[in-house]
Amino acid sequence: MPQQPELFTAHGIPCSLSPFLQEYRIEELDPEHARDTLIERALRYGNRAELRWLFGRYGEGTIADWVRRWGRLGLPRPHLIFWQTVLNISEGN
Repeated sequence: MPQQPELFTAHGIPCSLSPFLQEYRIEELDPEHARDTLIERALRYGNRAELRWLFGRYGEGTIADWVRRWGRLGLPRPHLIFWQTVLNISEGN
């Protein structure tokens, strides 16, 4: 019987995010130390399951704070506008 691929790293990060973290060894990433990178990559490239993981792991407040602080630098404009709308963030706050 073929071996099933792992769904999560030992630290609980979805292995499916690895194509978006190619400059890192995903199995060595600590979700707390790599929080900003994981939020950025999942908001930019994540599918529904990865986004569910992201919001479950960090919570809406942490993600909204990241969008306020880093969204303009870390996300393409259409993604930024989408997440600002979803998270009810106005341009000024």
